Amino acid sequence: MANASENLKKYVKTSAKTAKKKTRELALFNKVPVHILQPLPDSVDLRACLSNIEKAVPRHLVQNIDVMYVGQFDHLTDNNVNASYSDGAIYLTNAQDDNADLIDDVVHEISHSIEQNSKDEIYGDREVENEFAGKRERLYHIINGVLPKGTNFPLEQYLNLEYDKDFDEFLYREIGYPTLTTISSGLFYSPYAITALREYFANGFEAYFLRDANYLKKISPLLFNKLEQLAYEG
Repeated sequence: MANASENLKKYVKTSAKTAKKKTRELALFNKVPVHILQPLPDSVDLRACLSNIEKAVPRHLVQNIDVMYVGQFDHLTDNNVNASYSDGAIYLTNAQDDNADLIDDVVHEISHSIEQNSKDEIYGDREVENEFAGKRERLYHIINGVLPKGTNFPLEQYLNLEYDKDFDEFLYREIGYPTLTTISSGLFYSPYAITALREYFANGFEAYFLRDANYLKKISPLLFNKLEQLAYEG
């Protein structure tokens, strides 16, 4: 009986260590656990994704994230998005195309976690806000030269820095993504950055850490400077 009891204790102890190890392996920076509620496709290597994110994004920038969930979520489906950040959690759809797709989604939501929790630091001096507003105003004049007279949205709509569904649909349905990509080149890093001030920040965050920080610096110097501050404050 004594041997059986000792064996059971060893088994429980070993299982606990194994579970702990697995949990640690499926965690961002060994800090943020990642729970897979529905399986990812074979084309996605989650461990490789987490490793690449850790190499790209400084550890201190995930301080507002407590957990990540991967699966099917009604609030993602209802809003036709792949990911969201809310109350310390990142929710990711498991319908990811590949590693790059998942990495983009996670880094984008990391940016929203920072934006939501550090608004004064990011926008307090109004530099990023003014840079975005100036770009929106220039876009207004460019689009005026593309559309028939009287069919453009009023300038006031362009200077509304919050997300507006009607304006968003106007850009992507009336102007069209191919045209918008062309006319916003050199003004915004990508057309998605036009959507709202918070998406301007998030799009720049992705560009800074995952893509071409030098190009971002060229076209959005004030946003670049703000991201530099955030990156090195830790």
